[in-house]
Amino acid sequence: MYVSGMNQSAVRRINTSVILRALAVSAGPMTLTELAERAGLSRRTIEVILDSLVEAGWVTELDRVPTSGCAGRPARRYELRAEHALLAAVRITTLDASAVVADVRGRILGRAYRPLRAYQDPQVTLDDAAALVLEALDEAGGSADRLRAGAVAAGGAIDDDGVVRRLVHTTRWEGVNLPEELTRRVRMPWFADNDTNLGALAERWRGVAGDHDNVVWAMLGNRTGLGILIRGAVHRGLDGAAGEIVEAVSMPAGSVQDRPVAWLTAPEPALRAVALDRFDAARAGDATALAEVDEFVENITSILTTLSWTVAPSLIVLGGGLEDAADVLLPRVRKAMRDARTPGVELRATGLGRDADLIGAVKMALDRMDTELFGPLAPSA
Repeated sequence: MYVSGMNQSAVRRINTSVILRALAVSAGPMTLTELAERAGLSRRTIEVILDSLVEAGWVTELDRVPTSGCAGRPARRYELRAEHALLAAVRITTLDASAVVADVRGRILGRAYRPLRAYQDPQVTLDDAAALVLEALDEAGGSADRLRAGAVAAGGAIDDDGVVRRLVHTTRWEGVNLPEELTRRVRMPWFADNDTNLGALAERWRGVAGDHDNVVWAMLGNRTGLGILIRGAVHRGLDGAAGEIVEAVSMPAGSVQDRPVAWLTAPEPALRAVALDRFDAARAGDATALAEVDEFVENITSILTTLSWTVAPSLIVLGGGLEDAADVLLPRVRKAMRDARTPGVELRATGLGRDADLIGAVKMALDRMDTELFGPLAPSA
């Protein structure tokens, strides 16, 4: 690729980036011919670039494999070493914390978990989170020099800089700059966002929302929050308040939080087990359990109806634990929304389960580090 006025060094960086990105988005190995067609570069230029990427550890040249029906020497094939650079993600709840380490394709290579010692003490909790990152890195078989960036998924209103602005039930975390605090503990760039925002981001990247641009990821019940994507980008609003409906006293977000069926989204495993038992009873036809489910469905529908006439997404994804009773909830909520004559918003259960916010955090770190990892984007023609 040549751009008028650009020096040879800049051209080489862009060409290298083009090749690296082509390999990164490819589902499998690519041949020299395929890369030449994709990048519009000569084979010799690509060979030189690939040699440098192999030496740098980003690319592996695979063994040549004869292709049936093709005469001549088998083609050279190359593959991205996605594990060359690693990304960390941390989720903090009021009860526990989890960390994962993933490669640049988002594949989780290591994970760690522990109950928190003192959630009301942000410094102690962030110490726990940092320790979990190192545990996950060890399980991934990685080293600190390969760990390039990380992101934190947490509750509350978190602004564009990763500062906690509001958190229901406590003020102890207000003003805590999550990226700064994590960077002091694990030296690399850190980012942070609300956990439901990251759930929405993940769902569009690796989950069930890949075919939608305007998406809401909803966690309702014992824990409540909405992650909003508009045109594929997270909408945080003023001070990260968008989607923090648990703080909106005029909405019925918290009215069922203590009902057993609403404990699907509770952080405590024992409460989630109770909720699952109630849904099992509903599936078996227990009248009391069915009444509890109906009340929960009415609550969910009320919130989603308001959402469908305000944000008006094309897709709402139920997550945060609701997916464990999707067979019961989805058909009932869909019918209730039709009866309420809401717009034709599609409703799905998360495809990523409880890892959604962690995978979204990996995606956030990957997006924020795009140029550092893969080089400059090629200028538009």
